[in-house]
Amino acid sequence: MDWRAAINAYCERTGPEFWSEPWNAASNAAFLLAAILPYIAMRRRGQHDPLLSALCGIAFCVGVGSFLFHTFAERWAALADVLPILLFIVVFLYAAMRRLFGLRGKWAAIATVLAFGLSLFARNIGLSVAGGSLNGSEGYFPALALLGGSAMVLGLLGRASARPVAVATVIFAVSLTARTVDAGICPYIPVGSHFIWHLLNGAMIAILLFTLLQHGRRHD
Repeated sequence: MDWRAAINAYCERTGPEFWSEPWNAASNAAFLLAAILPYIAMRRRGQHDPLLSALCGIAFCVGVGSFLFHTFAERWAALADVLPILLFIVVFLYAAMRRLFGLRGKWAAIATVLAFGLSLFARNIGLSVAGGSLNGSEGYFPALALLGGSAMVLGLLGRASARPVAVATVIFAVSLTARTVDAGICPYIPVGSHFIWHLLNGAMIAILLFTLLQHGRRHD
């Protein structure tokens, strides 16, 4: 496999240059803010939460990985983009099972594995059915379903965290739409709409991390 193979996947990129996607690259600052602000808030409270700190660190890596992908635009950079996202999903799922749903020990781990495994299964089905017709966004619909389902269950349990998780779900749905239409609007808006995906996902991650900080019940 040629890890230096070029990838031209988004509307804004018009050539192999490092700064050929300035909007897509610069908008990754949203992920860095989403990582830094909850961490600062946690420290100002005098708290030391290893799990939340880990999520902040991973969110920071999401921004760095995405920046690398939208500047170098090569296969190795695509891997640097995807791996932190997958890691964030897994760790956040576990944190949500423990802190928001109140599951303990092995039950939180089992629920995380089942939820993530089911989402991967659904993702593969979506990719095979859609065949890339949604600009690759079909792979993220299971994550949207997980987030929305979590908001519904938290609401049924009467948890205060249900509202911010629901808001995060709506933001994610809008951001996913922006990602999907990027190629379609290219003839009319040369910069595309992928940068909106970054900005809104940064906001979504910030909301989720602040939700863990404010409403999470620590059992560890």
